Amino acid sequence: MYIVMIASECAPVSKVGSLADVIYGLSRELEKQGNLVDIILPKYDCMCYDQIWELEIAYQDLWVPWDKRIIHSTVWFGFVHGRKCFFIDPHSDDNFFNRKRYYGCTDDAMRFAFFSKASLEFLLQANKQPDIIHCHDWQTGLLPVLRYEMYNTMSSRICYTIHNFRYQGITGTDILSATHLDRFEYFHHSDRLGDNVHPNVLNLVKGGIVYSNFVTTVSPKHAWEVRHTELGHGLGDTLHIHHDKFSGILNGLDYEIWNPEIDTLIPHHYNIETLENKYANKDVLRERLLLRKDFKPIIAYVGRLDDQKGVHLIRHAVFYALHNGAQFVLLASNTNDEFLHLKHELNDNEDCHLEIGFNEKLAHLIYAGADMIITPSMYEPCGMAQMIALRYGTVPIVRGIGGLADTIFDRDFSDKPFNARNGYIFHEADYIGIESAMQRALGLWVNYPEHFRKLIIQGMQYNYSWHHSGQDYLDIYKHITQVL
Repeated sequence: MYIVMIASECAPVSKVGSLADVIYGLSRELEKQGNLVDIILPKYDCMCYDQIWELEIAYQDLWVPWDKRIIHSTVWFGFVHGRKCFFIDPHSDDNFFNRKRYYGCTDDAMRFAFFSKASLEFLLQANKQPDIIHCHDWQTGLLPVLRYEMYNTMSSRICYTIHNFRYQGITGTDILSATHLDRFEYFHHSDRLGDNVHPNVLNLVKGGIVYSNFVTTVSPKHAWEVRHTELGHGLGDTLHIHHDKFSGILNGLDYEIWNPEIDTLIPHHYNIETLENKYANKDVLRERLLLRKDFKPIIAYVGRLDDQKGVHLIRHAVFYALHNGAQFVLLASNTNDEFLHLKHELNDNEDCHLEIGFNEKLAHLIYAGADMIITPSMYEPCGMAQMIALRYGTVPIVRGIGGLADTIFDRDFSDKPFNARNGYIFHEADYIGIESAMQRALGLWVNYPEHFRKLIIQGMQYNYSWHHSGQDYLDIYKHITQVL
């Protein structure tokens, strides 16, 4: 099967979040299973060009009808760690992708509408005929609309994945003129792109849902949440109408990167049979962060500091850990005034280290050296931290939502067999909830170390690689290519 991924990110060449990891990991898995996969990306000026091999012009003169003109573009080709990637490079005064940033511009909707149209023009003009076009998130939400309404000579079927419903590409109708879709009343209709909440605006994600052949999100639990709770951010009714072509597929984890047996970024490799080496990594982590060497568990948090991640619960967990005989390590990928102040407040505490600013090598060492990791998210479509933690024998303490609930099964209260439980879950987004889970985890570590070791091993036995998820996507691809 010939599959074309179209997205705004792909690790490691252009990465802002987990979308980039999904594009790379899923594409590689689909290739492993015998499929031909191309990836189409914008050619940003701020990409990591040192991660592209053999970059060369693949299509010299791509002419893209746009607004009242035609934009001359070039399509480049290069290998990104083995993945075949095409890069759309428009030559116009708009400088769509020469902004020294990926997102955050006032005309982002227009930038990615152009990218969507240029991607289809490239496939058409280069006579590429994929069986499947798999597009992702709001940035490509207009692509299924364009494919159906304007590029209907193409036989490709469209799979559309929404990674985060919080961002929907809310925009004005000027995009219709720019892309030559033009029929304002037609496309603004509530059955098409008209936003369900705000009148007089278009919703690109809604357009993607309505016009694609199949829609997915990144975990089964989150698929239920976005249909039945406020986490759909106004799209619940649309998803209900199109429920027969909507499902959740859990994101996979790249075990060639996240694997303590071969991880080049940790000093001591280990597996279930050699868990003692994990504690050697714990010693190195303490030395690296100047933590007290003592008989205490280390609880960690790795990720962003924002409302989605439950920043108030993270802060509470720091003090709960310190007041209950544990050490706490935090690695945050963004700055936060509250935590900058907290870092200063706890600077001399030998049981705590707060690192503001992401460090890839330190992230791997934390996963390898910590005993437990917390993920107290307000919402979490899938989540990777808990799956990484399992692989590294670090017991997850998570809130029971989204992909966290699909991957972590409470040691004390899960309905799974006892030997299939792998962590701790709390449900209410309050201090009592996270304390209850942390108390149970700390109690097991202190009072029943052999039982805690068994819990570690049960977690390490889980396999959340891309293999299973890749097969699920292939099943969807085959289904929509067979449906008339």
